[in-house]
Amino acid sequence: MQINLTGHHVDVTPALKEFVDNKISRVERHFDQLTHVNVILTVEKLRHKAEATINISGAQVYADSTEQNMYSAIDSLVDKLDRQVKRHKEKTKDHHARDVNKRLRFAEI
Repeated sequence: MQINLTGHHVDVTPALKEFVDNKISRVERHFDQLTHVNVILTVEKLRHKAEATINISGAQVYADSTEQNMYSAIDSLVDKLDRQVKRHKEKTKDHHARDVNKRLRFAEI
């Protein structure tokens, strides 16, 4: 997985980059088919905004978050991404395959 981190009106420090990497790895734990993550951090007066686009095999997930603190904005952004990735994983999962296997086993008996 490739993470592209950019900042608008904010310097991307190594500590900030490490924080984003650790949080994004939480999303990767739930769905391992992440190919590319693009994160943009923006500061406008007192608003700290974090937005991200994740390319998943077959889809693209976008979320943004605005908070008073950049770290809390990143944290809530990752929560939103995590929910969306879980929802995408459930949609792509074939729920009917288990039922077919059960029916075949009971038909043999």
